[in-house]
Amino acid sequence: MNLPNKLTVLRIILTFVIILLLVFPFYSVGIYLPQFSVNGVVVKIQYILSGVLFIIASLTDFLDGYLARKNNQVTDLGKMLDAIADKILVNPILIILACQGFVHVLVPVIVVLRDIIVNAIKMQAASSGKVVAAIKSGKIKTASLMVGTVLVFFYNIPFEFIGLDVADFLLLIGTVMSFISAVQYFLLNKNILFSKKETL
Repeated sequence: MNLPNKLTVLRIILTFVIILLLVFPFYSVGIYLPQFSVNGVVVKIQYILSGVLFIIASLTDFLDGYLARKNNQVTDLGKMLDAIADKILVNPILIILACQGFVHVLVPVIVVLRDIIVNAIKMQAASSGKVVAAIKSGKIKTASLMVGTVLVFFYNIPFEFIGLDVADFLLLIGTVMSFISAVQYFLLNKNILFSKKETL
């Protein structure tokens, strides 16, 4: 397994560590994680740790692709792992944060539905021997969701101190771009989808 693929696997592992930090009932085994106040904002250490790990995992998302292209190490395994790792990193964490009241429930609902639709389009296109390229709206969606999620982990600090809800704004942008990118993927590939149906 080459280095880019190892970084992708690391991203998957880090995601499961984050999920564990967010949902494991540490108090039930006698572990009480500390919390502290920052200018009146109560901060729990597990969310700060999760935010740090999320940043590291997000950086591997950029680094594995960069190294794979630079060193000519792009493989089918790497493409598959990268696609899986991206979905694992963002979607389950958004769902957990929504369940815990940090994120509006519509955010993960729309994002997950968008991914299902886009993946279906890509699979249909692949069955026709065609590759669906990434589009700009999808990249904006990913960047907005990742940065917004980081800010949620850090309680929207420092923007919280000046009354700017940047975290929710970025998540809103990411959610809107999720919808827009799903529509764009469909419009750009509708000929493939319809022609496929006609041959059945």
